[in-house]
Amino acid sequence: MASPACPSPGSERSRVSADPPGTVQPDSEYGFANRGNLQEIYATLFEKAPDAIIATDQKGRIIQVNGETERRFGYTREELIGQSIETLVPERFRGDHLRHRHNYQEAPLFRPMNSGYETLALHKDGSEFPVDICLNPVQTEDGVLFYSTVRDTSECAAAEQLAKRLKFEQALAGLSAKFIDVPPDRVDQEINYGLQILTEAVGTDRATIGKIDPETGDILITHAWAQPGFPPFGERYLKGLFPWLEERIKKGNVSIAGKPSDLPPEASCEREYMISIGEKSSLVVPFRVAGQVIGGIQTSSFREQIHWDDALVSRIQDVADIFANALSRKQADEELQKALAQVRELKEKLEKENLYLREEIKLEYSHREVVGSSPVIRTVLKKAEQVASTDSAVLLLGETGTGKELIARTIHEMSRRKDRPMVRINCAALPATLIESELFGREKGAYTGALAREIGRFEIADKSTIFLDEIGELPLELQSKLLRVLQEGEFERLGSAKTLRVDVRIIAASNRDLKTSVKEGKFREDLFYRLNVFPIVIPPLRERREDIPALVWHILKDLGKRMGRNVEGVHATTMREFQKYSWPGNVRELRNVIERNLITSSGPVFRAELPDTESSGNGGMRRLDEVETEYLRNVLQMTHWRVRGRTGAAEVLGLKPTTLEARMKKLGIHRPA
Repeated sequence: MASPACPSPGSERSRVSADPPGTVQPDSEYGFANRGNLQEIYATLFEKAPDAIIATDQKGRIIQVNGETERRFGYTREELIGQSIETLVPERFRGDHLRHRHNYQEAPLFRPMNSGYETLALHKDGSEFPVDICLNPVQTEDGVLFYSTVRDTSECAAAEQLAKRLKFEQALAGLSAKFIDVPPDRVDQEINYGLQILTEAVGTDRATIGKIDPETGDILITHAWAQPGFPPFGERYLKGLFPWLEERIKKGNVSIAGKPSDLPPEASCEREYMISIGEKSSLVVPFRVAGQVIGGIQTSSFREQIHWDDALVSRIQDVADIFANALSRKQADEELQKALAQVRELKEKLEKENLYLREEIKLEYSHREVVGSSPVIRTVLKKAEQVASTDSAVLLLGETGTGKELIARTIHEMSRRKDRPMVRINCAALPATLIESELFGREKGAYTGALAREIGRFEIADKSTIFLDEIGELPLELQSKLLRVLQEGEFERLGSAKTLRVDVRIIAASNRDLKTSVKEGKFREDLFYRLNVFPIVIPPLRERREDIPALVWHILKDLGKRMGRNVEGVHATTMREFQKYSWPGNVRELRNVIERNLITSSGPVFRAELPDTESSGNGGMRRLDEVETEYLRNVLQMTHWRVRGRTGAAEVLGLKPTTLEARMKKLGIHRPA
């Protein structure tokens, strides 16, 4: 029993000189009257000591024991005296104990208890119990004797085991709580942390999780953790490395190795591996989901051998089940995400396949005022949609009558300014002397005849949109003032020095080639580039002839309501001629022709005659101003040259009287005398 531990009375000296029991020497220090009293006291203390005390000679033979020794070990004195001290040591430790005793006897020193030299003692009935030992060499006339004080630490060990178990249960409870609601994307991180908690609670040094590949049956290492200074598990797959262990995992069997030699002969690969890396103990516990084994958890110790009792194995199994459920939830989430990704991919594919159809539907129902489904008009509407959500300036270019104002209104109604009305002004319809006050307003007395203050169109259009039609007709002197509004949002009323600020989105339109006007010096270059931020070219009707039938029916329906007419059909010849005609006046001319023929015709089937149908080819095309002049004359003659009023030409044409008068002046149309 040569494992030191635990202090005892009088143990301060490193070496103790005393006579063996029965020897009496004078000792004036304690004032004893005679040696007989001293011997009696010594015998009493020896016999009544609470720990077992065993005296051995230099050959390790027991020469004396006390009563506690008999009680602790189950032997009588007579059975022990003369026996080797190794009789009281478990057989598996006797070789080590003998070597330890010989080494100690060569340099005997006092060794107290609690020095970390704990071991196991053997009871007569074969049971083992933990002990702590204090060694005390005593010099006698016959040489050095060795007194071993042996303390049964079963209760202390039980308390330590209880503390360990409590720590483990607390760790297990914490793990259980942590994995209740752990998000799938944090499962791996939490399992690695859980392996650390497990090893610290059990007292091992490394833990590893392996999952069975459902397709190949191979065991894949998915998670691992090792205490600092100990080797991590370096393999990715177990395939063929540990055949005995792999087979047991797949069958759902627990594999226990308190030491390498505990493994059976068929586990030679596993045993050699443990020895090669210095692994002293190992435990492998399979885990299941829905009754099916999906992997296993392994934990091992490199510092000491561990006794894997049933209770400990059972609790580690609980930890494995916690990890297995978390991994199962993660896998289910991954499979769900894969399924959702496939659905999204399919959805995107279907959307791409139906993109053309959806765009047609969107254009048909989102822009009810714009009639047509030709590719060119869809391109125009697509651009309108793109720019509508911004505050960028828009320049609409196209021939007269193509519907530039309608596109401007469409952009406004799709913008964030749609709750306020769009303000429109035709720059060609007003004389240069009046257009400045129309745009920017005037103060009372700004010029002769200015009898009151007037608010300009830009002030009215604050927080809204202003549509400047025929911007190419704007006088040069006003172009600089418009440029300032575009750049800074500032202007002054005519006749006022007070600067006004407005937030206005500008949409301009022109049937002129403004680049040519810039070269000719009729239009400011800097203003052109300010307006030309987002140009949209409106195609002429001859470039979208497929839209003509839809436009004809739309116009007939609108004019029919106004005139109280119900048109049930369009003559086939009329529709063919409409589609052949070049329409130099575009949609406006189409509407005027339909209106004129609707006035002069009757019956449920609409018929119409086109002006100079033979010249509708490209080679015989007339100038635009000629067509417009002829058309305006026809309308004026039909209304007896009445411009204003309910049945006047302006109302028939859908124009403001001032606009019609300005066009008449520009085209040189005068009422006959």
